[in-house]
Amino acid sequence: MTGLLPPLPERLRPHSLDEYVGQQHLVGKGCILRNMIESGNLSSFILWGPPGVGKTTLARIIADSCKREFFTLSAVSAGVKEVREVIDAAKSGGIFSQSAAPVLFIDEIHRFNKAQQDALLGAVEAGTVVLIGATTENPSFEVITPLLSRCQVYVLKSLEIGDLRNLLDRALAKDEVLKEKNISIKETDALFRQSGGDGRKLLNILELVVDSQAGKKKVIIDNKTVTACLNENVAIYDKDGEMHYDIISAFIKSIRGSDPNAAIYYLARMLDGGEDPLFIARRLCLSASEDVGLANPNALLLANATFQVVNQIGMPEARIPLAECTVYLASSPKSNASYMALEEALQVAKEDKTRAVPLHLRNAPTKLMSDLGYSDGYKYAHDYPGHFVDQEFMPAGLEGRVFYHPASNKHEDALKAYLQACWPKYYTK
Repeated sequence: MTGLLPPLPERLRPHSLDEYVGQQHLVGKGCILRNMIESGNLSSFILWGPPGVGKTTLARIIADSCKREFFTLSAVSAGVKEVREVIDAAKSGGIFSQSAAPVLFIDEIHRFNKAQQDALLGAVEAGTVVLIGATTENPSFEVITPLLSRCQVYVLKSLEIGDLRNLLDRALAKDEVLKEKNISIKETDALFRQSGGDGRKLLNILELVVDSQAGKKKVIIDNKTVTACLNENVAIYDKDGEMHYDIISAFIKSIRGSDPNAAIYYLARMLDGGEDPLFIARRLCLSASEDVGLANPNALLLANATFQVVNQIGMPEARIPLAECTVYLASSPKSNASYMALEEALQVAKEDKTRAVPLHLRNAPTKLMSDLGYSDGYKYAHDYPGHFVDQEFMPAGLEGRVFYHPASNKHEDALKAYLQACWPKYYTK
């Protein structure tokens, strides 16, 4: 598309909740953020979710709906000086209305260091500004505890197929450029799949495919056209850095698939593109737990050590321990047995939260509890041969339920043999 028109995602940016797509668990009738808007009582919060799900847009809608001045900083480019300038202006009324505290929106707040976050604390606590942060990273790891304790965290989800369909229909019906074209949507599978639940990516792809057929009387959108267009325009498709999440996905999947060569290649792609090395180190810790697991318990130790070293030395030297850990994890045997055991146990726990802990496993710190039978009959394992005694630990109704199924590898074979010796009725040979 030529001329000075802004890109399609910007042209379609919604200005009210009625136009906003997705996140109904937060903005639907009776939900927390809609209630906040309707009451006009804003408190500081952080929006945590993947890219392209409407974090910035939602912050703007909230500020506009509550008639608050809106100021934005990017954690990528702003420092302590810029933060303090905004806060000073808010106190003096230089750029903000005195009727209500302005909204200070900080994009990618996870990139703020401790000093930058400390600079926000006083203003947030005093109500000088209402802070709305946006992050794609877990705030528990990236936001300092004093600031996190002053903010609620709301989780945004990737857009579902219905949301993407609504967004596509809105683009074709409302956009001044697209509605003048003869566009025929024959298939949407590739369009929705390539967007990955990212609304901004969906609109960028749509615009790219339409532009690729400039001059044609009829624009056809089907799976073949979308795939071919993206293959020919990778650089344009990645103009907003959206390939970032595709590459980290390929990186983790290469480690999981025990391909150190592909894993090191994707690591190189990320480092060459200026990726935050701590972001990569965190993913290595997760991969060590989820994918390598008990097949090689040393993997998590190395991944955690890598995170600590990367945090201490920074780039460019950090690339060396990152490479070492990447190759080690990719070359390690794999097991997700403990992860799957937890997932199954969580499902059972959610289905019935009322199962009582057996009396013999309960603590008895008082005489009354002891008289009621708490801890009565408990067998102290270390008093028995081999430091094991057969007794029931599960609540009533779950006796014999097995969640952990050891995978077939050298380390878990040893664990399995031990469990078979202890619990032959559950772990049969």
